[in-house]
Amino acid sequence: MTARSHILLAAVAGIAMGYGLARAPQWFTAPPAVPAAVAVTTAKPVAGHQLLDEVVGRIRREYVQVVPDAAFDTAAVKGIVANLDPHSVFLDAAEYDQMRAATTGSYTGVGIEVSAQDGRVVVVTPIEGSPAAHAGVHAGDVVLAVNDQLVTADKLDETIGRMRGVTGTQVRLAVGRKGEPEPLLFSLERGEVHVHSVRAEPLPGSFGYVRITQFNDSTPDDLVQALSTLMHPAPKSAFRPLRGLVLDLRGNPGGVLESAVSIADAFLDSGVIVRANGRTPESRFEMSATPGDALDGQPLVVLVDGGSASGSEIVAGALRDHGRATLLGERTFGKGSVQTVIPLRDGQALKLTTSLYFTPSGTSIHERGIEPDIAIGPTEVGHARQTPVAPMKDAAVLTALQYLKDRGLGTHYAAVRTASAAQQR
Repeated sequence: MTARSHILLAAVAGIAMGYGLARAPQWFTAPPAVPAAVAVTTAKPVAGHQLLDEVVGRIRREYVQVVPDAAFDTAAVKGIVANLDPHSVFLDAAEYDQMRAATTGSYTGVGIEVSAQDGRVVVVTPIEGSPAAHAGVHAGDVVLAVNDQLVTADKLDETIGRMRGVTGTQVRLAVGRKGEPEPLLFSLERGEVHVHSVRAEPLPGSFGYVRITQFNDSTPDDLVQALSTLMHPAPKSAFRPLRGLVLDLRGNPGGVLESAVSIADAFLDSGVIVRANGRTPESRFEMSATPGDALDGQPLVVLVDGGSASGSEIVAGALRDHGRATLLGERTFGKGSVQTVIPLRDGQALKLTTSLYFTPSGTSIHERGIEPDIAIGPTEVGHARQTPVAPMKDAAVLTALQYLKDRGLGTHYAAVRTASAAQQR
């Protein structure tokens, strides 16, 4: 692998984090640290730019307002890259900085996940251990103002940006809460917030549930911690092996390629996990599993849906191709390309599609997706999954648990099928 970071992106709707990066329409992943000096290569000049020169000349002479010369360069680059494919994009310095924050699993801010709902900015959840959580901000609170400036749902990115800042600086939040006649005021000190992408809960009968919301740099370590918690439910408790695991990748849009490969590797002893093919030597690579299975061969069910994309599809495809897991749910998104983040001058970057990837069996899922072994319909409207559902109240999880126990699907599967049919009418 090269110093450039391979990334996987998918166009999916979702939640915005209180650190200035919306999770719609794209997921960004971890780029490398910005080098002290970035060499700029010059491509062979293209003969003739008559159309471009003519249009720029017209704009300079006749547009209603004066357009700065620098704006032409930026607009031209953005237009060229945007025309390549939906996942390639030119990133200005602020966007590049936000991408790095999103994919390292930590950022400086107040620590809340927010989303635009019914014209309001609503707190989805305060992140555990964050300044907002310590201060008593609750899920369901409506953000009314940040630093005394009123907020609106149509300017969500701007609102989130105002919550970011230097560690130790203050930010004031005014929130509305059901049952409270007046807004609640919070004065929060910005701090380092760690975003955990893995959630784990025990299931009856010595089974476990793990949900991965994205693949960032900290996801592999988060998975190790999650599995350790399931197998050691109390401090100094005896080791309790799991009889099986439900791995929930629904709504997971991808992230850092290496992170997704590490998750698949955790459950595989050997074999290819993913292959990629592109035009340059760096874009052609193969990644394989290392010895060791975190479940010691116990059964695994992976939940997928139309929001499972990129990294999620690499994990699901590798586990199924090796006969390690049963896929349950809906056909996945079908995003089988890899992007590389290339640092540019002035803190900017180019996110460029450089490879197509293939599952171990040689299958390309690009614009096709992966069909599950057991098909069930959507159990939630959308795939946004903005409010976490308790596993024992989730019909898909209960279906997976039943399958782990006796390879049967039971009444929960019938309930999911009925709900799916009703949504499709």
